[in-house]
Amino acid sequence: MDFYNRLSADLEQLREAGCYRTLRALPAELVNLSGNDYLGLLNDTAFREAFYETLSGETRNLSAASSRLLTGNVPVAIELEETIAAAYGAEAALVFGSGYHANTGILPALVGPKSLVLSDKLNHASMIDGIRASGATFYRFRHNDLAHARTFLERYAQAYDEVFVMTESVFSMDGDCTDLDALVKLKADFPNVILYLDEAHGVGVFGETGLGLAHAKGVHQSIDILIGTFGKALCSTGAFAVCSKVIRDTLINKMRPFIFTTALPPINLAWSLYVFNALPKMQARRAHLHSMGERLAATIRARGVDCVSESQIVPYVIGSNEDAIAEAERFQKAGFYVLPIRPPTVPRGTARLRFSLSADLSEETFNRLLDVFHII
Repeated sequence: MDFYNRLSADLEQLREAGCYRTLRALPAELVNLSGNDYLGLLNDTAFREAFYETLSGETRNLSAASSRLLTGNVPVAIELEETIAAAYGAEAALVFGSGYHANTGILPALVGPKSLVLSDKLNHASMIDGIRASGATFYRFRHNDLAHARTFLERYAQAYDEVFVMTESVFSMDGDCTDLDALVKLKADFPNVILYLDEAHGVGVFGETGLGLAHAKGVHQSIDILIGTFGKALCSTGAFAVCSKVIRDTLINKMRPFIFTTALPPINLAWSLYVFNALPKMQARRAHLHSMGERLAATIRARGVDCVSESQIVPYVIGSNEDAIAEAERFQKAGFYVLPIRPPTVPRGTARLRFSLSADLSEETFNRLLDVFHII
């Protein structure tokens, strides 16, 4: 019984700290501002029905029923990877079951006995888990401080065969962006640097064709491993890596979350391919999304609150867990489903509301959201 008592005591500590979490259903009457449906595809029934009409044969299957290395390497998986690689002008691409699978499995498959990893301090938990699983020596540089990363490279790079520099293009808690030109400069100045960029919140949202921030900046071909997800702006499930052929082949042979998991269902792969091919036609959605992000960030700054957002993710940093919970309840009463983000997801003392915008928000609804800031 000591085991269960310990768990109960741990949960009570979370309650007392205001960090206890529960699973809840999205109230149908509230506007969802806590999801990642950035392009507003989830409720676009016409778009979805048009996709259903394209289905035939194997693409209607709801399960792959095996791993890719057994019988799960269906034609639509191959087509999806070839389409992604061609879009980025890359040698290869590889699809995974989730972004978490990608980030926890790629690095352990690639590191050698003399690999070093440099990671942005605010990288996603899945990236940190992958670093730890790799067993490689690693250091964390200050958030979005590539000058700090450079000091590590100047000190240690020559002692290692390769140095993986890992960061995100758009960070999920602050909505700020990495200086990708400076990131690519590191690679130019240190020949053994391998750039690993997670574009989970950038793919679909940035660039004229929606291929992410690196593509929009014209530096995507300098990124060794570019991770994108289907589960956010593309409204599907799974993830992908854009990389060289030798990296792809290594992952197929050594990446445990790829080898030992059931492949994605053909219907999901077909949907991901359908949405990916439609991204170039969604520029109006992206423009509306970025406009709302800029206006919401300006509204928060006008309240005297620092807001570093440069994207569709806009934080309203409040401070204490209790105050963040109270503010969330205030917005929910006004009709907006916004949740408090608390430690350990964010640093202690920076509890916040995170507004995750979607292109399907009408101007009327968005203006109503801005009005709530003026009455609280």
